[in-house]
Amino acid sequence: MSDEELELVAGRARMAVDASTGRIARFRVGAADVLRTGARFGSFPMAPWCGRMRDGAFEWDGRTRQLPRNAEPHAIHGTVRDHRWNVVRRSESEVVLAQELRDPWPFAGRVVQSFALGEESAAFRMSVEAAAESFPAQAGWHPWFNRRLSVDGKPVELDFAAAWQEERGPDYLPDGNRIDPLPGPWDDCFGMPEGVRVTLTWPGAFELTVGSPLHWVVVYDRPAETVCVEPQSGPPNGLNTRPRAVTPEDPLIAEMTWRWRALD
Repeated sequence: MSDEELELVAGRARMAVDASTGRIARFRVGAADVLRTGARFGSFPMAPWCGRMRDGAFEWDGRTRQLPRNAEPHAIHGTVRDHRWNVVRRSESEVVLAQELRDPWPFAGRVVQSFALGEESAAFRMSVEAAAESFPAQAGWHPWFNRRLSVDGKPVELDFAAAWQEERGPDYLPDGNRIDPLPGPWDDCFGMPEGVRVTLTWPGAFELTVGSPLHWVVVYDRPAETVCVEPQSGPPNGLNTRPRAVTPEDPLIAEMTWRWRALD
């Protein structure tokens, strides 16, 4: 474990939070490593936007704001994973981190994250706060779950019921149409107006349910070794299509829970 990692412990559950990126670097229950480890894997925060932003640009208050295109031709997943976080509070089972928003994001503000680990669940919270001038924002999480929990383990199975799927164009951005959910494989955004609920089952081994009061989730199961289930406060390119204003009096709050049980 590096000097930047803060370990949380609750029963058989272990979680390492990396203060250099604000991500969960490792999550283990018993002998099972649930997340893929390595640089930019684990589970990282997405803010002040989620997913792809078309051409790295958004309109706000009559002006076009241009951001670096780090997923050509788009910008992707926000800025907060690229900078170090400050430790606000920590205990054996909880960590709170904060980060000031900075260049290339053009507005002053901060993001605060909390991680609370229990023996059979974990709770996550993120707030995006404006210092003075209002701005549009999104918040969410991008966990990389291992497809298999062991070399000879069965691959994970996904179970969820979405109200709709955001139809996407060839640039992988929603085209404005909502369609009935299609079978996978996916790199797609789904609408869940009653809140996100997706269950991952590793047959005979482990079950984990991702829950959130947020209304969108991106499911990405194309990689051979991983599956991503990403609750977020709006769809990809949402700063342009569904902007949510953040003000000093009205921050954006996002929450997520993981609940698990062993099946063996």
